[in-house]
Amino acid sequence: MTTERWALGGDLSVARIGYGTMKLTGWPRGDRPDRETALAVLRRAVELGVNHLDTSNYYARDGVAANELIREALSPYPDDLVIVTKMGALVEGSDIALPAEEKTGLTSDNLRRGVEANLRSLGVDRLDVVNLRMGDLDRAQTSLAEPLEALLALREEGLIRHLGVSNVTAAELEQARAIAPIACVQNLYNLAQRDDDPMVDACAEAGIAYVPFFPVGGFQPITAERLEAVAARHGATVPQIALAWLLARSPNILPIPGTGSLAHLEENVAAATLKLSPEDLEELE
Repeated sequence: MTTERWALGGDLSVARIGYGTMKLTGWPRGDRPDRETALAVLRRAVELGVNHLDTSNYYARDGVAANELIREALSPYPDDLVIVTKMGALVEGSDIALPAEEKTGLTSDNLRRGVEANLRSLGVDRLDVVNLRMGDLDRAQTSLAEPLEALLALREEGLIRHLGVSNVTAAELEQARAIAPIACVQNLYNLAQRDDDPMVDACAEAGIAYVPFFPVGGFQPITAERLEAVAARHGATVPQIALAWLLARSPNILPIPGTGSLAHLEENVAAATLKLSPEDLEELE
């Protein structure tokens, strides 16, 4: 694995390719690996040098919960392991089916409930990073300030080390930075979804990590002839080239590809060793 790292929040050194745990639970839809495979994937990720895990207490379905898998596989945790979780409109994973007006995860009481649930399920006394995830459908009715201030109060209690934001606009990021130091932004971004180009650059200038979710397309994997051509030249897969492009795009980008497959995990981590040429990058643009 590449030795390139980023100081998340200024003091948490993480390898630039992390691991997203959502697919281990099949939440909110889709297949999931059996329990032993899920545990093996987490352990192998750490063996390969991954020390940035993305999770959430609401990544849970049919009795399978990401935080509990992390705890079983990796506790007692390596000293350098950084676990990043998130709070948002959801309290439980099943809340995703509720109408927007019935999703109550952003209230002060439920944010505390979420923090305490993450502490309990992960078996830690303090959460490394908590991302405040804003909703998708009710943005006009939802203010970032009140929930972020609630999380800031929990940080001041010592329950959270760093704060981040997720699914935010540039205006919301500016608002968030006026309330609290922001360690990272987690938004949708990949080679095919580049609306956040200006935000990536703004975060880099401010020393803020940019963590793209769905870095290789998520539920709709990226496909393009130009990607396939570059992959063929490197003897690599299309997802590997998509990850290598993100790493080349800006030094503050920290992809968190998720998978329930040991083989795909190893491919994702190996993408950090790929060096795209100027000609590759021009072709991918």
